[in-house]
Amino acid sequence: MKIYNYDGKANIVGPQIRAARKSLKLSQDELAAKMQLNNVEISQKVISRIEKQERFVTDYELLVFSRVLDIDIYKLLGKN
Repeated sequence: MKIYNYDGKANIVGPQIRAARKSLKLSQDELAAKMQLNNVEISQKVISRIEKQERFVTDYELLVFSRVLDIDIYKLLGKN
């Protein structure tokens, strides 16, 4: 399956995930651990790639990011 880039980026949520993580004072490792506790197998390296918009984010990952970071999914998408 070919995954396309949007405007040269693999996702649009990376900067919002990074900002939300930092506002909660979580490291990338801590965020990865919280994601894993919610049945999303993800590592610190993957979190880094997502935040740099180098990796695609699946719908279920987006949902769990929203829950773990306690942020509205629309805000993650840049829609207030």
